Amino acid sequence: MESIIYSIKKYSKIIFKILLFLAASALVLFLMPRSGKFKFEYAKGRPWKHAALISSFDFPIYKTTEELNFEKDSILQKFRPYFVTDSNIINNSINNFNENFVVQYPELQKDFNFLKNKKTFFSTSNIKNKNTLIREFITNEIISIYNQGIISLPDQYIDSPNAFEFYLIKGNFLEPYSLAEVFTQKSAYQTLQTKLLSFIEKNITFNNSNETNIINSFISRLQLNKYLNANISFDSKRSEIERQELLKNISLTNGAIKAGQLIIAKGEIVTSNTIKIIDSYKLTFESRLGIDSGYSQIIIGQGLIVLLFFCSVFLFLFFFRKDVYDNNKSISFILLLMVGMITLARGSYSFYYIPAFIIPFAILPITIRTFFDSRLALFIHIITILLASFFAQNSFQFAFLQIAAGITSIFSLFRIERRSQLVKASIYIFLTYSVLYTALFLWQEGDIKKIDPFSFAKFAFNGGLLLLTYLAIYIFEKIFGFLSDVTLAELSNSNHPLLSKLAEQTPGTFHHSIQVGNLAIEAVRKIGGNPLLVYAGAMYHDIGKMESPSLFTENQLSGINPLNEMELDKGAQLVISHIENGIKLAKKHNLPQQIIDFIATHQGTTKTKYFYNSFVNKYPDKIPDISMFTYPGPTPFSKETAVLMMADATEAASRSLSSFNDDAIDKLVEYIINDQMDQGQFINAPITLKEITEVKEVFKRRLKIIYHSRIKYPELDKKDE
Repeated sequence: MESIIYSIKKYSKIIFKILLFLAASALVLFLMPRSGKFKFEYAKGRPWKHAALISSFDFPIYKTTEELNFEKDSILQKFRPYFVTDSNIINNSINNFNENFVVQYPELQKDFNFLKNKKTFFSTSNIKNKNTLIREFITNEIISIYNQGIISLPDQYIDSPNAFEFYLIKGNFLEPYSLAEVFTQKSAYQTLQTKLLSFIEKNITFNNSNETNIINSFISRLQLNKYLNANISFDSKRSEIERQELLKNISLTNGAIKAGQLIIAKGEIVTSNTIKIIDSYKLTFESRLGIDSGYSQIIIGQGLIVLLFFCSVFLFLFFFRKDVYDNNKSISFILLLMVGMITLARGSYSFYYIPAFIIPFAILPITIRTFFDSRLALFIHIITILLASFFAQNSFQFAFLQIAAGITSIFSLFRIERRSQLVKASIYIFLTYSVLYTALFLWQEGDIKKIDPFSFAKFAFNGGLLLLTYLAIYIFEKIFGFLSDVTLAELSNSNHPLLSKLAEQTPGTFHHSIQVGNLAIEAVRKIGGNPLLVYAGAMYHDIGKMESPSLFTENQLSGINPLNEMELDKGAQLVISHIENGIKLAKKHNLPQQIIDFIATHQGTTKTKYFYNSFVNKYPDKIPDISMFTYPGPTPFSKETAVLMMADATEAASRSLSSFNDDAIDKLVEYIINDQMDQGQFINAPITLKEITEVKEVFKRRLKIIYHSRIKYPELDKKDE
């Protein structure tokens, strides 16, 4: 039993990794369509490279999407929408008019004082009859207009011509109408206004334009438009039912092929007609395959494919990205992204109205490139796209365009330091999709006029969705504890509160950190690594010195060193404590773990040679306690932390040179880094001897530039003063 427990503990890490990959494989297998897969690849305009295709069963020839859309458009052009009348509106409008007219008319009648001496129905003696005449006339006209109908058109029909036809439901009757046979609210008001003016003109003689204007003002003040509300409205529910009923009657097929009939011969060019037949055969073949042979064998085939793909990812990480392989959090993140993208592909497969090309698959390589490297991003992207292509109607076209878009995203976003870079990358990806899609279309169709403009809209929408990558990266940083270049750029800003405090309290250390960062960033660019990461690490590696700034020579402006008054072992411990103090301060300010790693490793497990050598020389008969003079470690475990250790020691030692000639600088760099190697400081870091040599050359060149001799300015002769 104990041996079993020991074995489980020993192999727990590898077992956990295997379980992660098996879980991801199972999820992808679950998403796979439960149908067969047509084994032949083909494209319009290219020869059929396989053996002659003969139908093994009867199947219908399905119409293409273009044909179905054309038929739908033809039917919908003749479709008559349904409208319904509301009989209550007319009664409400008439009642409102009569009530308001009785109240308004005495005030409105004052406009006709100029007519009081005229023998018309507007004369004072005829006010009662006049009131009744006008009200009855308007009432009758409103009723007449409502009987003809006032229609309210929905937005989709607002610009329809007068010939536009519709069905009007009146009780239990259905009658065809045209728009010319009814009023709109505007035309109803204009008609009523015109008839009322004509009625008045028949009963009065106008002597001048001023009298005419008074009559027009009278009509306007009646506000007749308030009583002309639409009594014919759109019946959306009935219209949609009838519309769907018409579309149901569209036949999805156009002819059929019998079993044993030749579909296409080897070498024959795939035309528009033959591709329609092959597509129909493929659709029927895949739907029948599971029924005829059983789903179990299909699932076994899909399972083997999925498992092999995830095994390739496992082996790639094991052989080429050991650092990622050793980090279960990184593995979980990569697998989560892969499964997420394949889930989106499945969504496009299940819902036909979600085109595959609006899904921003380029988010995957951009995100992985941000947190890891380009090679891993490209490999994972290709594997994911190959798996997702099983959901695509045209697997070749899908894989071709998506892999190209992924490559473009990696090239255009080497590092995300500004939001504008993501916008540019989105434009480049849109252009990649558009150009390659057009090229493929011309190759297959040979006629640019047949290209679907909507495809470019899908590519543009895809590019727009890629802007969400910025938000996704932020979320992944918080969840998985990763560190993006954007965050590194923010951390490296000297206005960061902690760096501002470092510059104020320990100006010498701050200047030293900048110099170390400049050395390290150039070396990392040379050997490959993350320059922003090493620079940010350099800026924070000595923040522990803020606890006791005066203990460190770069901050001792007076020349007095408090350590000289202490015991050597105690002085060494005070200096060594800046590592622990720095880690505590970094955690207090919520610095990322990757930055804390630089604080912990920049001295590795080296000795404080000044104090150790001084102790040995002062007390030759005593055996020193080495632990009192040794930094706690750990040693560097990445290229960036290794380079920072070299840069920190080299920059600090260069300040003690008495002569800054080329030979002295060369010897100093060689001595410092060789001594670190002899102490085994880089055995856990993935850095080669060749790369260490290149780092040395960068340091030598950089220090020579910093300490190069300057021209001595001549002094003036005393006689010239």
